[in-house]
Amino acid sequence: MTDKLIIFDTTLRDGEQSPGVTLNTDEKVEIARQLARLGVDVIEAGFPVASPGDFNAVQRIAREVGSSMEGRTGEGRVNEPAIICGLARSVEKDIRTAFDAIKDAPRHRIHVFLATSDIHLEFKLKISREQCKERIREMVGLAKSLCADIEFSPEDAGRSDREFLAEALSVAVAAGATTLNIPDTVGYNTPLEYGSLIKYLREHTPGADQVVWSTHCHNDLGLATANSLAGVSNGARQVEVAVNGIGERAGNTALEEIVMNVHTHPHAYPVHHTINTRLLFSTSRMVEDLSGMTVQANKAIVGRNAFLHESGIHQDGVLKNKQTYEIIRPEDVG
Repeated sequence: MTDKLIIFDTTLRDGEQSPGVTLNTDEKVEIARQLARLGVDVIEAGFPVASPGDFNAVQRIAREVGSSMEGRTGEGRVNEPAIICGLARSVEKDIRTAFDAIKDAPRHRIHVFLATSDIHLEFKLKISREQCKERIREMVGLAKSLCADIEFSPEDAGRSDREFLAEALSVAVAAGATTLNIPDTVGYNTPLEYGSLIKYLREHTPGADQVVWSTHCHNDLGLATANSLAGVSNGARQVEVAVNGIGERAGNTALEEIVMNVHTHPHAYPVHHTINTRLLFSTSRMVEDLSGMTVQANKAIVGRNAFLHESGIHQDGVLKNKQTYEIIRPEDVG
């Protein structure tokens, strides 16, 4: 039996950080309901401390979607409510505010982050490596005192010194982190680099076997999906994704691309998912309509041209046998 791949959706948090995207509270709740029906394991509902509006949206999602089992029961489904997650900087106010926003969900998580790359420590945070580790110890510990399920992300992990990164992550584990998420924050890594980073950290971080390892990849060089899958191949069992790949700058790893890669290559990756793939297209269109972020026509899986054939040779082949040019059945993604 393969391992379960945890699908962590950040459409409502990192996705909403796309330039020009502004969702109101009702729209966020509507998308969260659809993500729950889709079978997403973790819904990162927002960044509660950012504004009263963000706090209210996360709180409503926790209360109204956190216990929903619509579409989540049956064979091949997740069969439990989604975890509702709130993001927090390594700041006491952020962490307490995040907890207040998510606490009404039956299953809830605080996601704490702090940069670990030297360029961020020196120029943005203006702290030393030792101060970084001490802040991780204090803030992850604070989050753990409020909530059992804690995720820690070392921002800009992809450009951090590996030895120091392993040290910082070991501090997070000792303080109570249950998931370690490794962000390629600026989309810099190649699949070979990112996969080897996950492998190195799993082998060199004390307590590595006590936590779930997670990927969070950005698409600045067009490698977000490839990098995330390289992480999975090297032991990551959670992937952070967004519907249609929306997000900061060039976007995040696309949920639909990860799911259908695993779906199409069940023997290539040592994992399985519990997503209802037949809802992928309708979910994509909902996010497109509400966010205003148009899906490019040739976007993999959910683009309008994804299953269209212009070439006469291709049309002839498809009319004779669809498998000549289609590796995914259109009905499988709705």
